[in-house]
Amino acid sequence: MIRLFANANYDFIKWRRWAYALTAAIIIPGLALFLVHGLNYSIEFTGGTLIQVHTAQPIGTATIRGALDAAGIRDAEIQEFGDPLDYVVRARIGHGAAVEAGSTEATAAAVDSALAHALGAAPEHYRIVRFDAISPKVGRELQGKAFLAIFFSFIVTLIYLAIRFEWRFGLAAVLATFHDILTTIAFIRYLNLEVSLVVVGAVLTMVGYSLNDTIIIFDRVRENLRKFRRQNLYEILNLSINETLPRSVLTHGTTMATTVALVLLAGEVLRPFALVMTFAIFTGTFSSIYIAAPLLMYIEKRWPGQDARGARAFRPAGTAAPEPRAPQPQPTR
Repeated sequence: MIRLFANANYDFIKWRRWAYALTAAIIIPGLALFLVHGLNYSIEFTGGTLIQVHTAQPIGTATIRGALDAAGIRDAEIQEFGDPLDYVVRARIGHGAAVEAGSTEATAAAVDSALAHALGAAPEHYRIVRFDAISPKVGRELQGKAFLAIFFSFIVTLIYLAIRFEWRFGLAAVLATFHDILTTIAFIRYLNLEVSLVVVGAVLTMVGYSLNDTIIIFDRVRENLRKFRRQNLYEILNLSINETLPRSVLTHGTTMATTVALVLLAGEVLRPFALVMTFAIFTGTFSSIYIAAPLLMYIEKRWPGQDARGARAFRPAGTAAPEPRAPQPQPTR
């Protein structure tokens, strides 16, 4: 069998400053745009009207979107609803106070008029089955719950890693994941993607994906700290990343192939999710190697503690240390 990167021996930690520069170049302009313009929230967060449409024959979401765009109803969310003849349209007319005051019937009438102009008179060609209001208050509650979900994931991760490893590992993993969230927000802002519940789900998935990859590397670090008592932490980190590199390449490569296929083939509803997930795989892999590992090295240097083999991870101050070198990785099964 061909095993990719079976004898990898790269000095990843050496390039940490270049990684910091790259991530700063992505995050800082993206957050500046976010602070100035905010995010483009979907109707689920801002409020609007949900309309279920039944057509006489399959017409596709593109036809409905074209009809609504021609009538000036922009940014509507359209998807099939279980059957090729049934569609759900989420749309709104007006913003802010206009939505709060209730424009459900006006929006339904505008959608009805747009469909009649494009498809022909109802009910021969279509009929509106139902329409309901989506309150902006519900959207704000969903935003709050999404933020709480991310916050509690951080707390649980920190506690888990503090128990399984030590608090330094947990802090490095949480800071690296926070980096992933910032880069993902910047990415969403650059592409001006609409933030819906699907996109929030992609961000939460990214948090779990990134933490999982970081924990795998840190678990190998802990094992190597016991095995190689003469190596310093710089060398142990490089060794551990190289040993887990084949697994990372195969896992992340196959997952990214799936999300790229979704980007190319999925419809308007799933494409934002696929774009965010594709970027999340990249940034999660990047942060596990170039952010989490160097952060652990910095934290251990700043607040040295007893490592897994009962000795200091860094040599005492004033003791000459050899030039960092990446040891030959041990074969893994």
